[in-house]
Amino acid sequence: MNLPESEPRASASPEASGLPYGRGSELPEARATAPARRRALQLLAAGGAVLLSLPLLLARRLWAAAAPPSNGTPEATLRPKWGLVIDLDKCTACQACAVACRAENNVPVAGPEEAALARGIYWMDMLKVVEGKYPDVHTQFIPTPCNHCENAPCVKVCPVGATYYNEEGIVAQMWARCIGCRYCTTACPYTRRYFNWRAPNWPEELRSQLNPDVATRPRGVVEKCTLCHHRIRKAREKAHAEGRQLTDADVRKLPACAQSCAAEAITFGDFNNPDSEVSQAARSPRAFRLQEELGTKPKAVYLREAKWQE
Repeated sequence: MNLPESEPRASASPEASGLPYGRGSELPEARATAPARRRALQLLAAGGAVLLSLPLLLARRLWAAAAPPSNGTPEATLRPKWGLVIDLDKCTACQACAVACRAENNVPVAGPEEAALARGIYWMDMLKVVEGKYPDVHTQFIPTPCNHCENAPCVKVCPVGATYYNEEGIVAQMWARCIGCRYCTTACPYTRRYFNWRAPNWPEELRSQLNPDVATRPRGVVEKCTLCHHRIRKAREKAHAEGRQLTDADVRKLPACAQSCAAEAITFGDFNNPDSEVSQAARSPRAFRLQEELGTKPKAVYLREAKWQE
């Protein structure tokens, strides 16, 4: 059956469409202003995209600052990787390092009652290791600061980013951000973190010695060794003012613990510099790290006593 041919469709006119003007039938004035309108809309869209991307860019910058540079990258080569080498053959267990650290960093005094509850705070402590049986007993006292691990468990568990890696690999702590959950204290295998159970307090005769370069910590936050980063900053500013780079000689006794060690058992330096004193010492057959089998990659390297070297 032959279907009837459809009638040709009438072209829609502006009047038929009910619109004031149909497609392609704009007034000359509208045609003249259309490019300007399109350009304005494009600029608005571009501006909105920039505004929307700012939080992402800021987050990326903060993440880059918090994350340690990976080994082998130009950033890892250029940036220092600060750490300590402690020679146990030289250490006399005088504890001058612990006293100097407390004074330099405004570590609060616990007092007898808090100390009895094991609430003392020690950024630098002495670990007592006893080997052998009586009468053949050997006792070793090991200075133990924060190890500033490259793979730090405390950084991984902090829910608010209060503990993080700074641009030079130091495991830093933002006390104002800390919520006191103590996850980091639990995660640290070296017990190098301390919770402030009360507001910091010092005897009257010690208050005048507080260091203005280091903020005191409030009640309810965790604190720890910072490798005296305020001294690192000052040393860098001094070298910059003199138009030069920091040298190994500038920093090897920079932290308070290293400066106060009469036996020169503690040395500070840049592990990314293969010629630094700490890098050379870390290559010694006497070198070891505490619990390095855990994979934390501590940046506190110890040199065992020569008589105990295998």
